[in-house]
Amino acid sequence: MSALTAPQGPARSRRGTELTLLLFATALAATGYAAVGIGQNGTVPSGTLGYGLGLGTLYVLAHLAVRRCAPYADPLLLPCVALLNGLGIVLVRRLDLASADRARQAGRAVPRADAPLQLIWTTIGVGLFVAVLVVVRDHTRLARYAYTCAAAGLLLLLLPALPGVGATINGARLWIRVGPITVQPSEIAKILLMVFFASFLVSKRDVLSLASRRVAGIDLPRARDLGPVLFAWVASIAVLVREKDLGTSLLFFGIFVVMLYIATERTSWLLIGLALFAGSSFTAYHLFGHVQARVDTWLDPFRYTNNQGYQLVQGLFGMGTGGIFGTGLGEGSPNTVPFAKTDFILAAIGEELGLVGVMAVLVLFALIVERGLRAALTCRDSFGKLLGGGLSFALALQVFVIVGGVTGLIPLTGVTLPWLSYGGSSVVTNYVLIALLMRISDAARRPAPSPVSPSAARASLQDAPTTVVRRG
Repeated sequence: MSALTAPQGPARSRRGTELTLLLFATALAATGYAAVGIGQNGTVPSGTLGYGLGLGTLYVLAHLAVRRCAPYADPLLLPCVALLNGLGIVLVRRLDLASADRARQAGRAVPRADAPLQLIWTTIGVGLFVAVLVVVRDHTRLARYAYTCAAAGLLLLLLPALPGVGATINGARLWIRVGPITVQPSEIAKILLMVFFASFLVSKRDVLSLASRRVAGIDLPRARDLGPVLFAWVASIAVLVREKDLGTSLLFFGIFVVMLYIATERTSWLLIGLALFAGSSFTAYHLFGHVQARVDTWLDPFRYTNNQGYQLVQGLFGMGTGGIFGTGLGEGSPNTVPFAKTDFILAAIGEELGLVGVMAVLVLFALIVERGLRAALTCRDSFGKLLGGGLSFALALQVFVIVGGVTGLIPLTGVTLPWLSYGGSSVVTNYVLIALLMRISDAARRPAPSPVSPSAARASLQDAPTTVVRRG
């Protein structure tokens, strides 16, 4: 019997595959944790077993939630995320130890370790992952709250700009302070605005698909229909100007243009989006000093003008030192790269795990994106197709932007590498993103109810009891 006509057996098989892969990911993360301790001190850390059991417990709970709430979801998504997240905590732990050694050698106070806090954020992220699966039983219901999501997303984007609320870190005003911690609201706004984009484009798809004229074989949209893409362009530029964040503006604008293309299948929207992005980038380069500094550093990082190219150069040297197989966990010097825990976590991977480790990480991201796009393609409703495509592309674009910046392919931006970089907002939000993708995947892979044949319908009517009504 095929998978479409026998849901119970294949569903159990998928869940068994997912659990096996989750345990394998946990074992790899625990092995990496032990390798860091051996590389640093020559002994296995005492917390290795606790780290492995803690991660394993979290992922088993997530697996049980998936088995209960989304039994048909893709079994590869959660294990890939678990492996990336476990490796990320290991790398943050490794950089904590390097920072502590460096502080002791310099006679300074040992800084606070970030790995325990990253594990706490992971726990919160897994908790929200489970909550989304429990609460959002039907992803199409999210379309009812499209404009509420839009208002909340725009408010979150504007919060860092408010005096007394926003916090400026490393020249960018992207965070808000909540007690002793900082939160990046643009990460949450990203998902809220994608829900709005998907709902809006589904309702306006026919209008946006209309062509006013054909130029060089390309159907151009009507001028009055350019409003949404122009609004997205202006909003992304506003974020860039006010908060000095090139990465967030690129991410939001790129997501909207791609979702617009998916909805209308008009190549002209992609060309218009690229033209607007190129024009705004050229203008920003000549108007804003921080943009010009980023581009100049990218073009010639070895000039060391005010040490602006130091981070990129150190990252390139670190990856070059790692070579094919790397120096080994705990054997390199990734702490010489500024902000290695956040923006340049890939440089630490390249140095200690080599090109093999970098390619393995990129393959994991490619698997997540591919499975997300497959779920979007096979989803039966237009809203799910657009939302799944937008979520998958957002993840792909974010990885491309940060990997391209670290390797010198494009100018550097302040975007974190999902599940690997240190940062609570990024970890928690990306767990919500993967939960939504798994909900869409479950709907796409769930067998459609078999239609009732006419003969079966007649038989059921014949077998139904009749009621005799007596008059008078």
